[in-house]
Amino acid sequence: MPLMSPLSIDHDPSVKELAQFFNQTLGFAPNSILTMQRRPAVAKAFIELNRAVMTNEGRVTSEQKRLVALVVSANTGCRYCQAHTALAASRFGASQERVQAVWDFRGSSLFTPAEKAAFEFALAASSLPNAVDEEIARELQRHWDDGEIVEILGVVALFGFLNRWNDSMATSLEAPAVAAAEQLLKGADWIAGKHIG
Repeated sequence: MPLMSPLSIDHDPSVKELAQFFNQTLGFAPNSILTMQRRPAVAKAFIELNRAVMTNEGRVTSEQKRLVALVVSANTGCRYCQAHTALAASRFGASQERVQAVWDFRGSSLFTPAEKAAFEFALAASSLPNAVDEEIARELQRHWDDGEIVEILGVVALFGFLNRWNDSMATSLEAPAVAAAEQLLKGADWIAGKHIG
């Protein structure tokens, strides 16, 4: 059961305007934002951070960023964010095979060495305690430049916030996210758990 119910998208006009960003990424304003808007400054700052992190300024694609976010969310166990990142990855071109293979990216031929380095870094950076070591850092630097590494770590950090927010709030999953997760995350034993509300 959710800690609190999301407010209507019409609750705060300035949040509603900024939340249109999510129409492209998810097709709807997520309940996490609708909950945050109890403090509009938090919702607005988070949306702006999300937009900045998810803007592509190097070679890291929108699809790759969502797959990094899926690795992070799977590592932390946030079912809400797993559903959202799988949905968003597919909206940005990820095939069902790539979404499902991310659970075993090390052994998959569907990912490039650069993607594998990013996923390995994301997994280590989202672990507690942090598990980024010199070998992981060197491999990341072998494939990505400094600006791209900032983008990748930005995704890891952004979803660290979201994973904690949504798991602590037991944020209710939206119907399109549930449908996407049930299709895209079949082989990962995904269940909505506490996020059905």
